[in-house]
Amino acid sequence: MALPPNPRGDRLRRRVGLLGGSFNPAHDGHRHISLAALAALGLDEVWWLVSPQNPLKAARGMAPLATRLRIARARAHHPAIRVTGLESALATRYTADTLAVLRRRFPARRFVWLMGADNLAQFPRWERWEEIFRRVPIAVFDRSPYSFQALAGKAATRFLSKRHPARRARLLADAPPPAWVFLHQRRHPASATALRLASPLPDFNHA
Repeated sequence: MALPPNPRGDRLRRRVGLLGGSFNPAHDGHRHISLAALAALGLDEVWWLVSPQNPLKAARGMAPLATRLRIARARAHHPAIRVTGLESALATRYTADTLAVLRRRFPARRFVWLMGADNLAQFPRWERWEEIFRRVPIAVFDRSPYSFQALAGKAATRFLSKRHPARRARLLADAPPPAWVFLHQRRHPASATALRLASPLPDFNHA
């Protein structure tokens, strides 16, 4: 399914995790963090937001969006994981803009932004990153060897007082932002970079 039902908006009261990224390609690590989020945060769904082009990554080596969506759908393979091309459909480039549109169109949803510790470490490079913290609660998942750097970094320090204990993770979706939690989990070794290097598909070797 390319978009959630009624992409123009609805008032269904559901807890939804948002996992953004290039998914170049999607792999079992993305599925692993999604299943962990469903369980730890008490979510109803996780939406994969497959980015047309991550502003922080080079276009060279990025497979076409249609290819990445197709592979992501095959990898997700779970009724609670929806693979979407929402950012392409909404014509949004930055996460802050995507979240603003989603909150307007789905006012009753309780969104939680999902990310690995590696993304938290470089979060201040994101466009309007503090605005993202103030728009939705954020769940950060342990990812060695980045976790120590992430928790000592600018973003975690800036919002240290808004960090919730892991034991309250299931309440995060209903917490007023800024609110975030750091979750330890069984680590998954999958890497999109390693998959691209091993892949014979030409889509992964050309822009």
